[in-house]
Amino acid sequence: MDFALSAEQRQIRDMVSEFVDEEVVPVASEIDHDDEFPADLVDEMAELGLMGMPFPEEYGGAGLDYHSYAIGLEEISRGSGGLGTVVAAHTSLAGNMLYEFGDDAQKEEYLTPLAEGSDVGAFALSEAGAGSDVPAMETTAEKSEAQSASERSGVAAEKEGDEYVLEGGKLWISNGSVADTVTVFAKTDPDAGNKGISSFVVRPEEDDGFIVEGTEEKLGDKGCPTAELRFDDLRLPEDRLLGEEGEGFVQALKTLNGGRITIAARGVGIARAALDEARDYANEREQFDQPIGEFQSIKHKLADMDTKVQAAKLLMHKAADRKIRGEDYIKAAAQAKLYASEVSREVANEGIQIHGGYGYTKDFPAERFYRDAKLNEIYEGTSEVLRNTIGDQVLGE
Repeated sequence: MDFALSAEQRQIRDMVSEFVDEEVVPVASEIDHDDEFPADLVDEMAELGLMGMPFPEEYGGAGLDYHSYAIGLEEISRGSGGLGTVVAAHTSLAGNMLYEFGDDAQKEEYLTPLAEGSDVGAFALSEAGAGSDVPAMETTAEKSEAQSASERSGVAAEKEGDEYVLEGGKLWISNGSVADTVTVFAKTDPDAGNKGISSFVVRPEEDDGFIVEGTEEKLGDKGCPTAELRFDDLRLPEDRLLGEEGEGFVQALKTLNGGRITIAARGVGIARAALDEARDYANEREQFDQPIGEFQSIKHKLADMDTKVQAAKLLMHKAADRKIRGEDYIKAAAQAKLYASEVSREVANEGIQIHGGYGYTKDFPAERFYRDAKLNEIYEGTSEVLRNTIGDQVLGE
């Protein structure tokens, strides 16, 4: 049992940390205020190999282990929670769908530009009536004979094979309005429940019928556009199907399970940022002729905050370790995500309290950490759903 980072892992941590301190932290408040996709920062991260951290070099990735990926995402999220979501949705969700379930041709064509960072990815699963209840989705993909462009314009032509016609919409899609590749889930057999869901590769710039209805104005997570998407007679060639028909539900669960490790990393990163700011403020702010950090009540807050951050980090790395070893990590990932999510909100809340009145203003980043942290308890499995997942695993042991 070795808790020390390897030389490579320390190098990754230091490299990403330096980038975050120099490039992200100085503009984090601006990103939060403007709520615009930070394309320049994404390009810089692509040059550093941070948009494809866990993927093999043969597909344009950095070939890092999952510990290093989690460490990298933790550092990015320490600088900006929104930027952390951009990377997590791009890599853990869209990228991992292609890496785990795409064939060689699909990986070469769609995963490689994602891993290299020339393309941005999104993962379209949720709908207005289908959040935690995935099988309640209404988006459909009906297989039919393909139509040529001339046929669609009313001119008869030779058939070109089979295609899927996508109809419906998705909601709360991170990166949805800026993505070059979107993995979309739809019902190919509406009567088969969760066994009738399939997944597809959609290319917004190439596929007619892909419509961005708008983006959400959110409490936090600014800089990562959360879009509502609509598919209107969107026709996909059959080679855009990932895996086999009916496998989409299982694919989604497996992908979200791995993604929970990186949401735990986002939580740890935000909590660390909140702790660092609170500690610095406690050392600098004086009341009654001494730094407020010397008062036992503040000191105890900082002690609890740091203990929670360290515990969350250990749960994150435990889940990553089980994934690397090929062991079952459903419970470990759920526990890491659940605990880190709640810790990030709790630590951010205490950070505001330590800042006092200043913490409630936008003059200090403490309030931003709180707004960014709250999302962790909602997306990629709410805390309520994760407790069910963990409870099922405990009962089955």
